[in-house]
Amino acid sequence: MDIIERDIFAVICGSDGIRARDIAKKLNRNRSVINHYLYASPYMHELCYQDSSCNWHGYIRQSRPHRGLEDFCGYYSTVREFLDLGEEEWFESLKEGCTRIGRNLNDTRGLFHSFRDAAGVMRRLFDDLGEVSYGDWEIAFELRIKKSRHIRIYADVLVITETYVFSLEFKMNDRIEEKEVAQAAKYSAYQEVLFGPAYDVIPVLVLTRAEDLYRYVPLAQTTAEIPVCSGDMLFNVFDEYLGFLD
Repeated sequence: MDIIERDIFAVICGSDGIRARDIAKKLNRNRSVINHYLYASPYMHELCYQDSSCNWHGYIRQSRPHRGLEDFCGYYSTVREFLDLGEEEWFESLKEGCTRIGRNLNDTRGLFHSFRDAAGVMRRLFDDLGEVSYGDWEIAFELRIKKSRHIRIYADVLVITETYVFSLEFKMNDRIEEKEVAQAAKYSAYQEVLFGPAYDVIPVLVLTRAEDLYRYVPLAQTTAEIPVCSGDMLFNVFDEYLGFLD
């Protein structure tokens, strides 16, 4: 996305409905430029809509809670609600949600075990956080935005705090593989657009069969690095950005 497209999307998704002329005023842009993006951009065409009064709305709001996000996830709630659910109740809710959003539930390669594995890591993470006030954070499993060939935004687990979106890619592996590092970072730029300028997106690769692993790994052919950790060290990633131990 270019900057104008990103900014228009943020204005729409941060409002309760806004007309093109008001978008132009907010961004100090020519009305014809705004109209071009409104009707030509895949993001506006597929993740926004215009009502009968010519107001533009985003399907996913850029405010807490992120209303509409649940429509694209297998499971979405606050962290408090997630922790209050029993494991089986959560698992059945996730499966129902995955069916609703069209997520393939073929379990021949251990998909259900990977779901439970990720949920177990998340429950242990919040237990490790102890007295931290995380109850109103949002958590989403199996984000799948697949509106057309133009829009693809996936995540295994999202944890949305006041200022960060932790995008967690889970692999049942005990060693770091370049392709999995790349996969963890693949959708972070699109997630930054989805959640808007108030958030930093932190992509993380979580290797659930490893132990005592926490390091930053370079992305091939870039200067960027992303955190890679074992499930038992995920706390350290959150502490790195949120500073619990300061």
